[in-house]
Amino acid sequence: MRIAALLLSLCFCISTFAQDFDFGKISKEELEEKFNPLDSSANATYLYKYRKTFFDYQQEYGFRLITEVHERIKIYNQEGFDYATTQVRLGKNGGDKEEFSSLKAYTYNLVDGKIQDDKIGKDGIFESELHKYADQVKFTMPNIKPGCVVEYKYRIKSPFITNVDEFVFQHDIPVKMIEAKFESPEYFNFKLNTKGFLPVSPNVSKENGKITFMNKTRSQNGNYSPIETSYNSSDLDFTKNITSYNLSNIPALKEEPYVNNIDNYRSAIKYELSYTNFPQTPQKYYSTTWEDVVKTIYESSSFGGELNKTGYYEKDIDAILSSVSDPVQRVSLIFDFVKSKVKWNGYYGYYTNDGVRKAYKDQVGNVAEINLMLTSMLRYAGLNAYPVLVSTRQNGVPLFPTREGYNYVVSYVKLPEGVILLDATNKYSAPNTLPFRALNWQGRVIAEHGGSELIDLYPKEISKNSISMMATISENGTLDGSYRGIKYDHDALSYRESYNDTKKEDFLEKLENKYGGMEISDFDIKNDVDISKPIVESYKFLKESQADVIGNKLYFSPLFFLKTSENPFKLEKREFPVDFGYPSSTKYMININLPEGYKVESAPTPVVLALPDNLGSFKYNLLASETKIQLVIDVEINQSIISSIYYDAVKAYFSKLVEKEAEQIVLTKV
Repeated sequence: MRIAALLLSLCFCISTFAQDFDFGKISKEELEEKFNPLDSSANATYLYKYRKTFFDYQQEYGFRLITEVHERIKIYNQEGFDYATTQVRLGKNGGDKEEFSSLKAYTYNLVDGKIQDDKIGKDGIFESELHKYADQVKFTMPNIKPGCVVEYKYRIKSPFITNVDEFVFQHDIPVKMIEAKFESPEYFNFKLNTKGFLPVSPNVSKENGKITFMNKTRSQNGNYSPIETSYNSSDLDFTKNITSYNLSNIPALKEEPYVNNIDNYRSAIKYELSYTNFPQTPQKYYSTTWEDVVKTIYESSSFGGELNKTGYYEKDIDAILSSVSDPVQRVSLIFDFVKSKVKWNGYYGYYTNDGVRKAYKDQVGNVAEINLMLTSMLRYAGLNAYPVLVSTRQNGVPLFPTREGYNYVVSYVKLPEGVILLDATNKYSAPNTLPFRALNWQGRVIAEHGGSELIDLYPKEISKNSISMMATISENGTLDGSYRGIKYDHDALSYRESYNDTKKEDFLEKLENKYGGMEISDFDIKNDVDISKPIVESYKFLKESQADVIGNKLYFSPLFFLKTSENPFKLEKREFPVDFGYPSSTKYMININLPEGYKVESAPTPVVLALPDNLGSFKYNLLASETKIQLVIDVEINQSIISSIYYDAVKAYFSKLVEKEAEQIVLTKV
């Protein structure tokens, strides 16, 4: 039934008014609409989205990729004002860069029954450089009000003809109508990759195209006669392959908790160039299989060539390994050396930019320079080390063979005891503790001669966290006591990144605000930079209103401000997996001193909750005496990622967990 309803929704537009999508043809009905009839919770709606991407031939430059965009958005309330600002990313590389032009943008409001339009001014358009490989044009529409409609169109010309941006059909707000078209000359063979859960089928057609070449000839009859210039032209006929899409009433796909990247599940089409076949020119292949992708990357001078470079680090490595023969210790020493020697400049990519030698000399480099250098050093030390291609969580999961599918590289060491994954871009990273950004399904290990195999990037080791709290509850409901938390592995890595990159005053203020204005004193952190030891966080605290005082009784949850306040899983159905990033366990040990003259009237009973197939568990045990309460809770998630087939069980598990943690102890005055 659900699929049938979705298909019906996509095939038929149920709008009650006829729509004209020519630019500027805004109707009063569009301006008067108070909410989306299919999603009343939406703060805004794409009334119309149009995109056409095609190839244009210029005799001076050759083919260029042209993209034309036209969008019309209805904004229902202030929460939808963000959709009045559009950001357009423009790629660049060396002297080549994408060009943004032909912007036309208006805001429409209904004033005294008449449509008023406001044109964007120069003060609403901002150009900036994101980094050395990308610029940005951002424009903000004028005179935004609840109920307004914004409309804009623009053009992008790109020299990067092998890289076609995804056609995205699903967004975090609903879309009423999409028209999209991709045209490519017969010389370019593209593979169409589909993702998401919406049924999307292109309409395929062909058209004739023509390129006209202009030739100029200069001639002179005799030494003293004037030079004459003649022009002639010749035509080259070719076939254009066209795929077009027409969709209506596309539901929103909103961010959800514990999703590695919601874009992995967003309905979209990706055109991946397989090969080119120009007249009188041999076919040039790009990527059709993972073997082709790996071969292309490995044979690049910016990958395999840089990996095999030596002669710049040997003396330093010999010095630190002179008296060490144990392979695991050699791995750790080289890993720590690279982390301290070369700082990451923030740039991703599996290709080097300035090269490993310059990065080593300047002590700064991109991901590839740092981790290819690390792999080379490990090999020099006699270890079986290989680079691993990775797609970061932000980049998504590479579902199809594509060079753009990967954007990162880490190092892999194979030992008799097992394998070790290393990423030297993060100074707080430890062996087999990759930064969270790199924990994304599988990586592809590249062997010496370009072969490859997949390896799971999710850690098997459980990241442990223990919390102990000693506290006293007063008869007026104020709680004061001490807190101590110990964090290991990924929990420790995450904490170090947050704590060490923030001013202590700001960190404390954020911590106090996290717990509703709690007063914190004697704050102390141990091992904030020593990654060989766990993080130990301790402080004293004072927090009012932690118990409801009704007559001669006190009511409170024994977890107080540490309890889980709500179930993060709210969808009725979820098509995509639950991604926790890494397995974890948290143990709570809470001791509460009762106020003098009070006794326990009732308390929560012990309980054990379990997810199916040993995916996780929750154990709750409370003991009460005349003067004290002791609570011990163990929470475990045993898998990094849980299939969507378990979603109902996960949702029910967290619902019961929240309910149990909210159960109250009742104290009565003796």
